Order: sequence, then C-alpha cells, then structure tokens
Amino acid sequence: MDSNPTCNDNDKKMTVQHSMLLCCKLYISESRNKEALDSIERAAKHDPETVIVNKFEDRDYNRVRYTLVSYVAHDSIGCPIYSPLHQSVMAMAEAAYEAINLELHSGAHPRLGVVDDVVFHPLGRASMDEASWLAKAVAADIGNRFQVPVYLYAAAHPTGKALDTIRRELGYYRPNFMANQWAGWTHPEILSERPNEGPNTVTRARGIAMIGARPWVATYNIPILSTDVSVARRIAFMVSARGGGLPTVQTLGLVHGEDTTEIACMLLEPNQIGADRVQNHVQMLAEEEGLDVEKGYFTDFSPEMIVERYKKLISSGSA
Repeated sequence: MDSNPTCNDNDKKMTVQHSMLLCCKLYISESRNKEALDSIERAAKHDPETVIVNKFEDRDYNRVRYTLVSYVAHDSIGCPIYSPLHQSVMAMAEAAYEAINLELHSGAHPRLGVVDDVVFHPLGRASMDEASWLAKAVAADIGNRFQVPVYLYAAAHPTGKALDTIRRELGYYRPNFMANQWAGWTHPEILSERPNEGPNTVTRARGIAMIGARPWVATYNIPILSTDVSVARRIAFMVSARGGGLPTVQTLGLVHGEDTTEIACMLLEPNQIGADRVQNHVQMLAEEEGLDVEKGYFTDFSPEMIVERYKKLISSGSA
C-alpha cells in the first residue's frame, strides 16, 4: 500500500502537465529599448507556471521574440479550459503597449504592430485543437481589452488562412522608409480587410496583431556578405516555394547591419525540407551572383530542447 498517496497524485499531475504543453512565440517590435524589454519580462514572471525558455532579439530588425511554455488543463470531458500562458501573454502584451509606440519604431524587418505576431504550437501530447483554442481566446482578449485589430491565421482561422496571405493583403512586406526599412504606421487607419477580433480601425501607436496556431515552424537566417538588398531579395524569392524553389520554405531578403544582408527563412515542415538543404540552395544561388554566404543560424531551439528546458526550469523553480 502506498504510504504517501498525496505525493503520488502530485507526481501524476506533474507528469500530465509536462506532457500536455503549449508553446507560444511572441514577437514584439522592439529590441533597442532595454527598459521596455525589462518591463515586458517582469510581466511574464507574474505567473511562475509560465516559463520563458528562450529570447531572441535583433537590434537591426528592432524586434524580439520570446518563447514561452506552460501546460494546458482540461475539464472532465477533455476540453481545454485553462493555461497559464493566457494571462502571461496578456500581461506581456499590456506591458508592450504601455512601453512601445509604433509610430516611433523603425527597423529592417517588416511589422504591422507592437505585438506583431503571436503563434501557438502544441508540444508533447498536446493537440492542435488546444493550441487553436488558446490562440482564439488570446485574440479575443487582445482585441477587446486593448482595442487592437487581430487577424487569426492557420489553425486558429475559420478556414485555415495562411499568415503570409494575410500579411500580403495588408501590405506587410512593403518597406515604407529608405526602400529597405519599416517605420511608423503609414497604412490606412480604416482596414480594408475585416479583422477577426477587435475594431476595424487602427490606433497608430499600437498597430495590428496576427495570432495563430500551427505545427512547429523552424526559423533559420542566412547572412550574405553583400549590401545589395535587391540581390538578397532575388535569391530569397528563388529559394522560396512561392518563387518555384523549395517546397514549404518561406523567405525574406533583408538588410542586416551595415555590411551584410540576410535571407530570413521559415521552414514550415523542417523535418521534410531542413536547414542544410536551404543553406545549400542559397549558397548555390549566391555563388552565381559572385557572393559569399556565411553559415546560417537557427533563431530558436528545437521542440525537444524547448520541452527539456521547460522541465529543467520548472523543476528548479527558476522560471
């Protein structure tokens, strides 16, 4: 007979929580203002059950991405009813909107909002339905509470509309400053495409938000030793699925610093078309242009590493 059933029950609960996990990648349009980032990170720490497992910031892009993980809880019939991620994301969004003014923001990466993109991925035994449920709940709260237009995408969208399709419709990819930068808000304040949540008009200081749920996406950036962004864009297009290159690969050619450009890649099915294949294709195309290419880098950990880091941080109490 078990002499400590309470301890055993807690162990079972922890095991379930470790297997039913959701990951949120939260992209915010700021990386140069340390006070703003400190405020956002303090907000994330209000709930110790949400863990920041990674942070990637790029000063040239003036953009930061937080990778957050927590569990999802269910009711007696298995429907998702709660995740600590919900309030953590809301707290970070509130801190971001208070500290950042999109009209004063500029960077070498496209963006349409202070809270630019929020994507949820299932980890472990969690399902896409759970990731989609949380994405829609967060979208409704951000739209209503902060009066920010929100566009749902992928599994969170009623018809599964792709993120890049929505972005293209809204002019996301068109630079509006110095031909290769994005600055302020220069789009119409009344939106031509009706958002899924929030108002149909934009507050210029906050912009709009994209919120979605989808299977794991790997992000991989490849530096090109050239300042010619038109060449980088041409190579990026030829590598992408849209340009007839590699299936399930989306790319951007961007200025990155004073002496390089970069091919920023999203690998939608990284187990099918991985970073090595993308690297080789970029290298081949760059050589045809007489350009050198550096070894690319992932901007985040793999799903397996993220789960491992979450478990270590939560068990050590250093979340």
